[in-house]
Amino acid sequence: MAAPSPTRRGAARHSELFDALIDLLLAEGFAHLTLDDVAARLRCSKRTLYTLAGSKEQLVRAAVVRFFERATERVEAAVAACAAPADRVAAYLRAVADELAPASARFVDDMAAFPPAAEVYARNTEAAARRVGELVGEGVAAGDFRDVPVSFAAEMVTATMVAIQQRRIADATGLADAEAYEALATLLLHGLARGTGEAADRPAPSPPARADS
Repeated sequence: MAAPSPTRRGAARHSELFDALIDLLLAEGFAHLTLDDVAARLRCSKRTLYTLAGSKEQLVRAAVVRFFERATERVEAAVAACAAPADRVAAYLRAVADELAPASARFVDDMAAFPPAAEVYARNTEAAARRVGELVGEGVAAGDFRDVPVSFAAEMVTATMVAIQQRRIADATGLADAEAYEALATLLLHGLARGTGEAADRPAPSPPARADS
């Protein structure tokens, strides 16, 4: 079996470094770290870090982008494993909560205070809100959810998710972002669920034709 090419080995090394960098930033934040600190913690040289990005600011933004790309892949995989609309909405929001769970308060605060990272978080929050709106719309169309205005439900979800991203929920409630997403999932699903015996609003079947006497 042929050994991996230098190009493939280099790509694999870059991927490993980015994953280690993400873990470091999630745990400790980044505002207080210098490139020397990062290199020491990742056990690599500053020259190696410069192959990933040209400055600390670019490195942090690249790591945040990769974090959300990785999270999106895993969240969508969780949704794809479910069939029922309620399960898909729950899977989406709870998978988001799971992905944000490792993020320390320091990381989230640093991200909010650093415009390039905050923009990435905001853009991903908007995309996630649109996705939840799509999932809710699927459930309403299938008759599994109450016949609520989908545009209103989507706007409510968007407003809540943006408030989480902008730290307003954390400031008002003390909830971490992951905890807030878990609470949003619970409230949304209880609000959309049909009550016992509550039928979907579908047209009544036509009465059978009477036979001629």
